[in-house]
Amino acid sequence: MINHSLSDISVAAWVQGGPIVLNNLVGSVVLIEVFQVNCPGCFIYSLPRAIDLHTRYHQHGLVVIGLATAFEDYDKNTFENLQKLITTGEVIGETLKALNQYGILSEGRLPWKIPFAVGMDRVVAETEPVTDKRVLSYTAEFLPDFGNLGDEQKRSVLQQVRQYLEQKSMKAETFERFALQGTPSCILFDRKGQLKDVSFGQVDYKQAMVEHCIKEK
Repeated sequence: MINHSLSDISVAAWVQGGPIVLNNLVGSVVLIEVFQVNCPGCFIYSLPRAIDLHTRYHQHGLVVIGLATAFEDYDKNTFENLQKLITTGEVIGETLKALNQYGILSEGRLPWKIPFAVGMDRVVAETEPVTDKRVLSYTAEFLPDFGNLGDEQKRSVLQQVRQYLEQKSMKAETFERFALQGTPSCILFDRKGQLKDVSFGQVDYKQAMVEHCIKEK
């Protein structure tokens, strides 16, 4: 696991509960819940779970922070839509469609509020040229078993990665720095501010990891 610390989390702006100097949170267990506004699974599964962990453990030393990011759908995963979400409970795009289908919304809005601090990942224009070296480096970072693939599979994967990088107009700093695979993702730091775990999707062991970190001194 890459030896990152709290200072490696990039927050461009806070929409709730900030500003927070993350290094000042050393001494607490810190859970960064990474989501996209246009991500149904984040709202159906991950954010409610993060709210539950906040409710259970915030008095025992857990600090939960929501970090909205954007690695796709840059026209929807915006700071403006994040502000609407936090201030009014309004959701958009695929999130709106899915939550309507599940009957989760109340009068078209989320029936619950996020009770912890929420910020926006620093998203900047992508200016790095797409070279063979960059394609290979990006592939190796996100697919550690790439070297074990057959030649045909390698060619296919490299082609897909190149296509992705060529259409990628923006870069989310925290998302890429921690090599996240998508959203929802979770970044957990121990009381020393050191990286303890990075996970993608719904993770069964998340609560156990939080409890373990809380007990550590």
